[in-house]
Amino acid sequence: MIKEFCAENFTNIPNAIASGANRIELCDNLVVGGTTVSKGVMVETLAYCSEKQVPVRVIIRPRGGNFIYTDTEIKIMEADIYEAKQLGVDGIVIGCLNENNWIDEEAMNILLDAADGLQVTFHMAFDQMNREDQFKAIDWLSERHVDRILTHGGMNGTPIEKNLEYINDLISYANNRIILLPGGGIDYKNVDSVVSFLQVKEVHGTKIVELPFS
Repeated sequence: MIKEFCAENFTNIPNAIASGANRIELCDNLVVGGTTVSKGVMVETLAYCSEKQVPVRVIIRPRGGNFIYTDTEIKIMEADIYEAKQLGVDGIVIGCLNENNWIDEEAMNILLDAADGLQVTFHMAFDQMNREDQFKAIDWLSERHVDRILTHGGMNGTPIEKNLEYINDLISYANNRIILLPGGGIDYKNVDSVVSFLQVKEVHGTKIVELPFS
């Protein structure tokens, strides 16, 4: 079972790994859903996690807010991907939408080209799409060899338990072409029941393992 710990900066990563996290999604500013960390944070995280043989996926997102990016922001993200790759990350986490809440195909193709050779996760921008488009997005992303989609199965704030049936529908439709990674509201208390229902091998969360009090 892969327990992907969503880490804000480096602070809790040692405790998370000691508590059973075996993959890290590294980001900053979780209050806005996560943005790209500084180079220094990335370097130290990679050095520590390499010693522990724990892979690191880095979110590439220049700001909070929506997932509709300008040409300049796409250039920033592209540059951040190249830097992350040079530093030795295992993968990146990205997601770009257009005004219709469909995938910004041009932007994504640019970023996927930059990410060649890395694992790629399409993040919870997926949850902003209408449900009909989500199934089409599975097709589009899997055809472009994106590795996984991080999804809560519903709008932010809804209990994950209410979304499990729908996530199961997405998993069935994906049919092993792409991994559906459930997240948002999964913690060390309910992770076993979520895994049992969905029969998944990977889960994601900021509380996916129990951290000791600091």
